[in-house]
Amino acid sequence: MKHTLTSPDGTPASRLAFGTMQFGGRADATQSRQMFDACIAAGITHFDTAHVYTDGASETLLGSFIQEQRDRLIIATKAAYTGGASRDNILASAETSRQRLQLDTLDVLYLHRFDPDTDLSESFATFADLKARGHIRHIGLSNFAAWQVVKAAHIAAGFDLGIEVIQPMYNLVKRQAEVEILPMADDLGILVAPYSPLGGGLLTGKYTAGGAGRLTEDDRYAARYGQDVMHKAAQGLKAMATARDLHPATLAVAWAAHHPTGPSPIISARDVEQLQPSLDALTFDMPAGLYAEISALSPTPPPATDRLEEQS
Repeated sequence: MKHTLTSPDGTPASRLAFGTMQFGGRADATQSRQMFDACIAAGITHFDTAHVYTDGASETLLGSFIQEQRDRLIIATKAAYTGGASRDNILASAETSRQRLQLDTLDVLYLHRFDPDTDLSESFATFADLKARGHIRHIGLSNFAAWQVVKAAHIAAGFDLGIEVIQPMYNLVKRQAEVEILPMADDLGILVAPYSPLGGGLLTGKYTAGGAGRLTEDDRYAARYGQDVMHKAAQGLKAMATARDLHPATLAVAWAAHHPTGPSPIISARDVEQLQPSLDALTFDMPAGLYAEISALSPTPPPATDRLEEQS
């Protein structure tokens, strides 16, 4: 049975999560508050941040917004993106996050990425201590490969811990998670909260009209989404959306959420206007035919068994 995150008062995680990576960066305090309020009004209960986002401003702003309704919200943050997954680094990061967020207990603490130089037993012994102290409720993994998740789950079990949620990248033009990560998590009962359902903004359709954004301003995003096949898929998605009087972002988010394994995509934006089409995906009923039509816009990754046969 798949794990379902709940808040301290038992409120279940919403179908979508909201990522606060822009809080205190591209989104100022006022814009951040407006997006938070819009998420609450739409029924979002799951909020995601990280120790490293916007030099701590993301956690600080989110912490200032949640206090009046803390018990019905799920607040997730991440540790060890920098400095490794050692005991000292995880403890220091978690304590800083608790202070910034003004929380006694973090609902979810992720390892932000796999650290090949630290024994996972050290990391999970630390998580076990944090859980015993009441400082964390759930454990997650971000940016882990499928084999790394399985290894981590095995080691965590030795400390009577489970991996409740993972964060891979997943969207219409980045579908590698379909090969092993989504089936693995489904088999192990782990919730998947994938990030970048809009492909760094590519799937909003703005770049087809010559718009500017991360793909034109950040070399990493330009390289990640620079293939012609990806841009053709974005054009096709925009055409489908226009024909149905919808925003491409609504279809992109709804498509990611519609995968048979039931992931809960993390949406984000820099202001309410940009956020609204993604929030609209919460109430969009994706017909099976449209899901198949959208899926056909981009190549489906070959099954792992096919790749092994090709290498033999």
